[in-house]
Amino acid sequence: MSPKQLTGKKAQRLTIYIGESDKWRGKALYIALLETLRTQGMAGATVTRGLAGFGAHSVVRTASILALSTDLPLVIQVIDTEEKIDAALKIIAPMVGEGLITLDDVEVVKYTHRYLNPLPSDKLVSDVMTRKVVTLTDSMPVAEAWETMLKHLLKALPVLNARGEVVGMLTDEDLLERAGLEQRLSVAERLEKETLQAEIDALRASPLKAADVMTSPAITIRNDEPLGVAAARMAEHRIKRLPVLDEKGKLVGVLSRVDVLRQVVSEEAKKRAAKAPSGAARTLGDIMLPEIPTIREDAQLADVIARFLEAGTRRLIVVNGVGQPLGLISDADAVTRVQPGARRGVMQALRGRRNVPGEKIAASELMSGVVLSATPDMSLTEAARRMLSQKRKWIVVVDEDGKAVGLVDRQVLFKAMMHQA
Repeated sequence: MSPKQLTGKKAQRLTIYIGESDKWRGKALYIALLETLRTQGMAGATVTRGLAGFGAHSVVRTASILALSTDLPLVIQVIDTEEKIDAALKIIAPMVGEGLITLDDVEVVKYTHRYLNPLPSDKLVSDVMTRKVVTLTDSMPVAEAWETMLKHLLKALPVLNARGEVVGMLTDEDLLERAGLEQRLSVAERLEKETLQAEIDALRASPLKAADVMTSPAITIRNDEPLGVAAARMAEHRIKRLPVLDEKGKLVGVLSRVDVLRQVVSEEAKKRAAKAPSGAARTLGDIMLPEIPTIREDAQLADVIARFLEAGTRRLIVVNGVGQPLGLISDADAVTRVQPGARRGVMQALRGRRNVPGEKIAASELMSGVVLSATPDMSLTEAARRMLSQKRKWIVVVDEDGKAVGLVDRQVLFKAMMHQA
């Protein structure tokens, strides 16, 4: 049973109480039981040797030096699915001539091992974080905050108060929702200067400050905490960046999702993965999302925008008539690849604020023609390496005919690396 099949699922715990001297066909019974359970494909089994105890004969057995027993109590525990436990019981029950077998329901919270966990969780955040941090102040006007994001091409920045304390995070989504900004950073960085300047001028008329629109309180991490704790926090809150604080609560860095994923594809991680037994590595097929936001190559702009809104995504996979991926369309593509006079209307349509402009342009003309794809058997570490090296946020999973069958984005990959997917 794989960790993917057990984690987060209802399972059963089989417990067998026997004596150390019990035999099965001339072999120690506990060894015979372990071998039988292994051949049945169980997820694992553990034998615990007791210090003392008594059984059906009421004879006290002890491991003390004064009365060393050769028949100490043993407990064997196995956890797996109900079906596999039931099948195993039919074989091992007759082997236990004297003893006790119990069965109870459990929930598997986490099931993994070192080869399925490529993240060096014991590293300190301070060893991985980005130390050079761009910040905003809580009294900064929203126009100035937006100009800072544009200058550094950063979608999320820590906000500090007059004492230098982190009081929030400001993202381009915050500015979209609360300050009247019309496009996110990924779109803005591809627009001409005149359009950007007009938006900045509009924001300058706003009385809003960073403190008025930021997300607060900020979710933070200490620099002396383990990387595994930080990664789990990021996965739990679905955030891409964590401000890093020292023991005095002062900002000393930022930990990003990319910072964490880089550790997964490090040389250290590669050496650990190379020791994995056959079949141990998790693959894209284990974690891929089956719901794929696709659009036909001949779809027109109105259909493309409608699909964006329906799927609630910022990217669409363009496919041909047999479902093979040809490219990707981002919301930035949809805005910047239409005529300049139609761009504002497309931006508003993507936000659901107005009808789609009547531009006649097909998905094949809007898309970027390169799509990162892989087969379901690709390992997660290799997928992370390719996504980072090619600076891609999506990887399309294709079958042997090249048809799109699944999708993995950085969030899904990140959670899988943390063993929460």
